[in-house]
Amino acid sequence: QVQLVESGGGLVQAGGSLRLSCAASGLNFAWYAMGWFRQAPGKERDFVASISRSGRNTDLTDSVKGRFTISRDNAKNTVYLQMNNLKPEDTAVYYCAADYSASGSNTATKRAEYNYWGQGTQVTVSS
Repeated sequence: QVQLVESGGGLVQAGGSLRLSCAASGLNFAWYAMGWFRQAPGKERDFVASISRSGRNTDLTDSVKGRFTISRDNAKNTVYLQMNNLKPEDTAVYYCAADYSASGSNTATKRAEYNYWGQGTQVTVSS
């Protein structure tokens, strides 16, 4: 049974930092591109970041470039999202996801590409 468990969310003031973690089990982690999405109340679940199987390639949505970093540790079956200089508009539930279809060095930016999802972790940024 595949499980993706996010942690590290919380309440932070604008300008602060958080590091999200997503621990995967029940799958061969190194065979999956990984991604982070977020969903604010009343809005669609949007792409935030993706990382290729080896971690060599990453992709970030424009609004977080220069502030967020995605990384992975295949030995620990874990993907991370380091979030710096947080803004109130970053407030959302953050979900990690695993994509088996992304080959080799590819990342994945579309929700439909992902096979498995975590339950999400709340990030709230106060102004």
